[in-house]
Amino acid sequence: MQIKDNLALITGGGSGLGAATAKLLAQGGAKVVLLDRNLAAAQGVAKETGGIAIECDVTSEQSVKAAIAKAGTPRIVVNCAGILGAGRILGKDAPMALDYFEAAVRVNLIGTFNVMRLCAAAMSAAPELAEKERGIIINTASIAAYEGQIGQAAYSASKGGVVALTLPAAREFARFGIRVNAIAPGPVDTPMVAGMPPEVKASLEAGIPFPSRLVRPEEFAALVKHMIENMAINGEVVRLDGALRMAPK
Repeated sequence: MQIKDNLALITGGGSGLGAATAKLLAQGGAKVVLLDRNLAAAQGVAKETGGIAIECDVTSEQSVKAAIAKAGTPRIVVNCAGILGAGRILGKDAPMALDYFEAAVRVNLIGTFNVMRLCAAAMSAAPELAEKERGIIINTASIAAYEGQIGQAAYSASKGGVVALTLPAAREFARFGIRVNAIAPGPVDTPMVAGMPPEVKASLEAGIPFPSRLVRPEEFAALVKHMIENMAINGEVVRLDGALRMAPK
């Protein structure tokens, strides 16, 4: 699918992976729509990209429906909205609070699914493009889905669900000409990890075989671009991690 002149809807578009993706797709001529709970952040990126910003809670059906109604039918959807979190299942004083586990799954997995299902419904009714394609949805997983560390149970479970969604969704949507892929990045140099102490960051980077540094948001965006343009990539989860395999802790 070509990027130029197509509508790209990006969740979590106000910062990090979403912002980098929005900027690259805008450079390619896409009409960019940024969804984020932080409207001010999304507006800042929209100003840079010539796009529009919409306040949206990805876990809410009504919020996402309203955003799609305002934006129009997307041909490209990139789900970057997500939250981090750390905590042991069995803490020092008590088991992990159920609300804590539920929050990670609700935002990272249910939010992704919510946006995917509603955008796919809109795409399925759109006119066909070249080779009967109607659109592409790219979700954000994590290498924690495969090698979750101690303290990452909630986060790993939520991202593991995103991985597991990819193939069945791609198979189901094939009859509509809609592709579904996911990217599973390793540690990314985003505001989420900016608060790390320098020694912690250095230790993390030392464990990455090559390149021995955090993934750059622009590298994530470049992979998104390639997935959009390469129609043969469908039902695939691609790791973006410099060959990192995380240790138990």
